[in-house]
Amino acid sequence: MKEDKQLLVLTHLSQLLDFVTGIGGFIVPLVLWLIKKDEVYKMDEQGKGIINFRISMFIYILVCIPLIILFGLGILGIIVISIFYLIFPIINAIRVSNNQEPNYPLSITFIK
Repeated sequence: MKEDKQLLVLTHLSQLLDFVTGIGGFIVPLVLWLIKKDEVYKMDEQGKGIINFRISMFIYILVCIPLIILFGLGILGIIVISIFYLIFPIINAIRVSNNQEPNYPLSITFIK
């Protein structure tokens, strides 16, 4: 296995494609992880972390939708989740480039 820090950084930053394409922020990291998980050092564990984060955030948004109708609190939840969507991929890309372990808080482990 080779170490490709640039590809790992790109994988974390590719989540931001959601702000441009809508769903590219899920598909691109998924494809990169599936293709390179056996070739690039730490791609498997970081790819799983990214996918778990993306699925978790999607579930949290689904929970916020009925809360908009019931209490209006869902709007606040969606704003907080949107900030997470923006901030944590950038933070983790910086962490990976500095040889630190990335961390996605509030992620539910779906893929082990």
